[in-house]
Amino acid sequence: MSILSSLPGYQNYEYLLVVSPHEDLQNRILNIKHEFATNYNLSSLKVSRPLIPLLKFFSWSMMEEKIVHRLKTISMGSVPFKVELKDYGSFPSHTLFINVSTKVPIQNLVKDLHEIQHLLKAHPDHDTHFITEPHITIACKLKPWQYEKGWSEYSHLHFTARFIADGMLLLKRSAVDKPYQVVTRLEFMNLPVNTKQGNLFM
Repeated sequence: MSILSSLPGYQNYEYLLVVSPHEDLQNRILNIKHEFATNYNLSSLKVSRPLIPLLKFFSWSMMEEKIVHRLKTISMGSVPFKVELKDYGSFPSHTLFINVSTKVPIQNLVKDLHEIQHLLKAHPDHDTHFITEPHITIACKLKPWQYEKGWSEYSHLHFTARFIADGMLLLKRSAVDKPYQVVTRLEFMNLPVNTKQGNLFM
């Protein structure tokens, strides 16, 4: 632990900004993730909530309020959009996921998030990641046999679902082996720029 990290405001957190499906769909996907974990000898501890990641970064705790403020500005100007999920994909040779077939609205949102890049204080060992390939992970960090056998099965399976994304969640954790905690939910409100800025500074 560095001297800085022990000072108030200088604790470093890992942040994750995500779009979250509604609870029924999350539970449906969780069942798939648990089934994969059971069939392919994965620890149940590695089964995380189904989310579509947008942005991953590290920052000092003292920057959190300013980052949340800017994220609210972006979310207030964003329009709710439909997310369609279809079948499975993979990142060779370590990850299986559910495809997001409606990529463009999410990719446009990620482009908007570049506005706050100057606020994100990257950890010396970790870069800021803007996720440009929308997906929902089923399993990651797979061993070669788990990936090969799993992809051989799941590449032939079908999955369809849809939901309306009307906001995003900012999550954080203090270490990679800790669970994420919700910092705040940011609603998509489709407000014009002058209105949303006026609301923020009233």
